[in-house]
Amino acid sequence: MSTPVIGVLALQGDVREHLIALAAADAVARPVRRPEELAEIDGLVIPGGESTTISKLAVLFGLMEPLRERIAGGMPVYGTCAGLIMLADKILDPRSGQETFGGIDMIVRRNAFGRQNESFEAGVTVAGIDSPVEGVFIRAPWVESVGAQVEVLAEHGGHIVAVRQGNALATSFHPELTGDHRIHELFVDMVRAER
Repeated sequence: MSTPVIGVLALQGDVREHLIALAAADAVARPVRRPEELAEIDGLVIPGGESTTISKLAVLFGLMEPLRERIAGGMPVYGTCAGLIMLADKILDPRSGQETFGGIDMIVRRNAFGRQNESFEAGVTVAGIDSPVEGVFIRAPWVESVGAQVEVLAEHGGHIVAVRQGNALATSFHPELTGDHRIHELFVDMVRAER
């Protein structure tokens, strides 16, 4: 089977770290900034950053609707931190004009774990991964509630921090910053299964 081609939405955020993690997980990793680049990939990572900025830039670059269509059509997608917010069907406290790509039947709260100076690292037990992964939580959201089709993969401090619905995966934390590529490997396996 050929190596999957996985894009990283390269509008804002920690793009380089995801490209490195995907390459380590045996995928061909490419930055995606334009609709024609989106058409050439098998799956997509939406990185951390600032969800309001990602939303505005996605509209500006003509990616909002093509991304919504690909996600609704079953393209595997993985969002970390701000990427989790972008995959939510509903945000509790959206900024004015903020939109999401949707794809996961969940309600999220932005910056739920606190401000930048309250960022932290913690071991997180993730369903399907044999030992805890190191979670880096930076102004991280959490998932307030999920619909019936959503599988909760991890919780921290009584809050949902990792979910999956079909081909959509999301974490509140940043595994790409730790050198532990097991969540990226899980996502690459999801992309291979879809192909």
